[in-house]
Amino acid sequence: MLLKFNLIYELTLEQYKMRHDTNITIYLVIFFSLLFFIQCSEKDETPSGGGQVTDDPFYFGVDLSYVNQILDHGGIYKDGGARRTPYRIFLDNGADLVRLRLWHNPTWTKDVYGNDGQQLYNDLKDVEQAIALSKQHEMQVLLDFHYSDTWADPDTQEIPAAWINITDPDILEDSVYNYTFKTLKYLDKKGLLPDFVQIGNEINCGMLYSNAPTGFPTCNACDGQWKELGDVINSAIKAVRDVSSETKIILHVADPKNVEWWFDNVQAIGLVTDYDIIGFSYYPLWHTTVSIPKLSDNISNFKSKYGKEVMILETAYPWTKEGNDNYSNIFGDQDPVPGFEFTPVGQFEILKKLTEEVKAGGGLGIIYWEPAWISSDMKDLWGTGSAWENCALFDFNGETNLGIDFISTNYQ
Repeated sequence: MLLKFNLIYELTLEQYKMRHDTNITIYLVIFFSLLFFIQCSEKDETPSGGGQVTDDPFYFGVDLSYVNQILDHGGIYKDGGARRTPYRIFLDNGADLVRLRLWHNPTWTKDVYGNDGQQLYNDLKDVEQAIALSKQHEMQVLLDFHYSDTWADPDTQEIPAAWINITDPDILEDSVYNYTFKTLKYLDKKGLLPDFVQIGNEINCGMLYSNAPTGFPTCNACDGQWKELGDVINSAIKAVRDVSSETKIILHVADPKNVEWWFDNVQAIGLVTDYDIIGFSYYPLWHTTVSIPKLSDNISNFKSKYGKEVMILETAYPWTKEGNDNYSNIFGDQDPVPGFEFTPVGQFEILKKLTEEVKAGGGLGIIYWEPAWISSDMKDLWGTGSAWENCALFDFNGETNLGIDFISTNYQ
């Protein structure tokens, strides 16, 4: 900046020495106009991604799929001692993206409460409420279609009960299209169209294949059904594009070690190419083939090879081995990653390191999975409370802990 100033000053002064006439006014106007433009350009640079000044967007996301249910069943959240909605807490701490899962017809989320069951969770109505709250708090939204009535993950891809009797692949593709289209059209009419749509959840082996009855047109890539999987994914993609050309489409697998195998095959055999973002889950305690220091190289390679943006869609790490209820925790019995103990400091440091790696590789963002799944009277298929409170970004009193600061850190 100083060099630019000196060059302008010297040029104007030299012209003045040469001419000594009334054109001095013109030169001075040019000089001060240029100086004003330079100063304004500096002021127009706005911080993003935890305060770093950058021309490229970087998203700090939080999966808040459980939040409405937790709030309905006694969950309390605090920040700086003040009780607040978690949507406000994450906004105030730098988050700019909320991820929400959508199940087809999750009647079990009501049934687990017995006679006390009042409503479904993670169905369209619940998601509608969560999207509205997210947008009211000025955060973008990623809607994660599981294409199941329950959890979809690398081990399980249950078929929605409404589709279980389908035997014609064309009818399955049509069902996927209509469901995706109608869901997004409904949200669009409400002014709640998500900014990102995820087609399936951790679809390493595909979709719609677990416990399939005889004759159902399964889409199991691990059985070689890449073409069938591609046809279903392309039906969903077309539905998204038919509603909005602006919504970004994400495809999601678990573990970065699977990215090239999966995307090579789904593109070459499944003929799936019209998507925007490669997403993968990366839990440091589970996904150990790609070490944390190698993440940036992997992300950079994925971007270069496929010409797509890349995001970590799920990650988490414990801040303690202890629990706060009788629901057994998923993480905590494992050995910590060397250098990152199961403490608030260890949780913060590993999340900071992960973010640095994603940024260094040119990644688009990082999303923490269920950072608000604290202990409450919430129920799921396996227990009451939380299997994740030791991985939340809140302590056992519902107060934000040190880990949440990874979002607002000023990354260089």
